[in-house]
Amino acid sequence: MREHEYVQGVPLSSEQRFIDIDGLQLHCRIKDGGAPTLMLLHGSFLSMRSWRLVFDTLAKRSMVIAIDRPAFGSTSRPSPVTGKLNPYSPEGQADLVPELLDRLGIPDAVLVGNSTGGTIALLAAMRHPDRVSGLVLADPMVYSGYATSEFPHWLYPVFRAAAPVGGVFAKLMIRMAFGKLHRTFLHNESLLEKELFEGYRSDFMQGNWGRAFWELLLGSHNLSLDRRLGKLRVPTLVITGDHDRMVKPDETIRLAQELLGAELHIFPHCGHLPQEEKPHLFIKEVNSFLDKHFST
Repeated sequence: MREHEYVQGVPLSSEQRFIDIDGLQLHCRIKDGGAPTLMLLHGSFLSMRSWRLVFDTLAKRSMVIAIDRPAFGSTSRPSPVTGKLNPYSPEGQADLVPELLDRLGIPDAVLVGNSTGGTIALLAAMRHPDRVSGLVLADPMVYSGYATSEFPHWLYPVFRAAAPVGGVFAKLMIRMAFGKLHRTFLHNESLLEKELFEGYRSDFMQGNWGRAFWELLLGSHNLSLDRRLGKLRVPTLVITGDHDRMVKPDETIRLAQELLGAELHIFPHCGHLPQEEKPHLFIKEVNSFLDKHFST
């Protein structure tokens, strides 16, 4: 077997595959349960593992595609970037959506994004409105965090020149902060069992992961998503945990108010990962949203 037929030394399951997109080996899990198609986009420092509690149930009524976003999980970490897409930039990640759909022969999908995955879902809907039929946004970063972070412009050439050293620095900093960060994701920290935490560490710290994360930082910039929200015309479900410590619930509530016709649900006793802390409620609200807008 070839290397891309394994994930961390384990043969791929029948639902897993690597799909080549401009030289990037995109790790996917796909299960076809009908229409519409859902594409699941996880947040930073996570992987498709974040959808483990909802994937199979959602796939009972829809085709579900979960991916490991570039720089995370088992998706390859090219360095330097040589293809037409920079998979580490927000725009490059958003453009992976139609590229993946093309390779699978699927016309459009409902994007389900959590945290920075929600940011990418929004950006993809803005860049490719004909390929995004709906949005489910769980605690996305729109007014702060990833969607607005950038270095002073004069620093980018310096940081690019220092990329090898930057990759080492990124490794040191992330190793120190990884556990605290994951505990912050959850309102109920006891849900972060040792086996789950080690799984996320193993998913993230693969291959040239320090350099890949450095490239992700270099690709980040202020997306000004808030200025373009009024142009979106797509069914949208917005979800926030009432105890989210990463994205203030008030920001997610504001997002729902600024998106035309968006539906808002606030999950009680829940942090930044509603699909992990409240999976049954998450499934219920997503399926209700799909029944409302996509039933044939």
